Amino acid sequence: MRLRHIEVFHAIYTTGSITNAAKLLHVSQPSVSKVLSHAEMQLGFKLFDRVKGRLIATHEADLLFKEADRIYRQINTINDAAYNIKNNDLGQISIALAPAFGFDLIPQAVAEYRKKHQNIIFNIQTLHNEEVLKHLLRHKSEVAILFSPDSYSGISEINFGTGNLVVVYPIKLLPHKPSKISIEELEQYPLISISDSGPLANLINQEATQKAITLRNVIKVKTYFIAVNLVKHGAGVCIVDEFTAKSQQSDNIAIAQLEDPLEFSIKGLHLENKSLSTVTRNFLDLFKNKF
Repeated sequence: MRLRHIEVFHAIYTTGSITNAAKLLHVSQPSVSKVLSHAEMQLGFKLFDRVKGRLIATHEADLLFKEADRIYRQINTINDAAYNIKNNDLGQISIALAPAFGFDLIPQAVAEYRKKHQNIIFNIQTLHNEEVLKHLLRHKSEVAILFSPDSYSGISEINFGTGNLVVVYPIKLLPHKPSKISIEELEQYPLISISDSGPLANLINQEATQKAITLRNVIKVKTYFIAVNLVKHGAGVCIVDEFTAKSQQSDNIAIAQLEDPLEFSIKGLHLENKSLSTVTRNFLDLFKNKF
């Protein structure tokens, strides 16, 4: 039996007549009769007997209906899935991101997106810049969102906006709570450094070199929120991205802008030869509006 045969057979069996089946399928009665006749001819046995103007299912039809009903339900499932895909209500969004985006920006965007698209599944991983190329090439995520990532052959970029580096300091250390601090002033304080490499660390190092100053890196970390937590415990000051700083505020620390701003880009990276899914593109549009 072809799928059309199954659809017509199922409609006649469940509604009890060709007239009702035609209404259910939104086709003409002759069309239903023709498909039924063709199905019976291919099968080699009758599916319905006409008794006093009514169609009565044959024993063979009763035996066949269970399998036909299973296939019919599967067809409906496929149709439902196609409808949901069309309306962005089905699929998976797999993203990797710099840890700083995991505090507020991405959680806010995910929660907002899922209010309208509750069948979407999210797979979120954290990632450092030096891991991004290998991560994308191994298809571990569809897109990676990072601070000032390097450009790679075969990798497309999405520009989301920019951010700034800020200084986080213990209020006990600077009780006058300055809203701006020059990088030269930081020479006198113990600095919690965000490692020796990476785009944000490079920004700081380049600025220090240009201004011929030496920062006292007393503690080195790789994750920005650890640097802020060390500041909370009075271990020194740190220069981190504004997103991490804002998400980790407490009563005993304060945030200051740098007098000479250090700006970085925020970009999404994905494989050039693999287009992003519709649901992922829609989510990234929502995320971009956060900047």
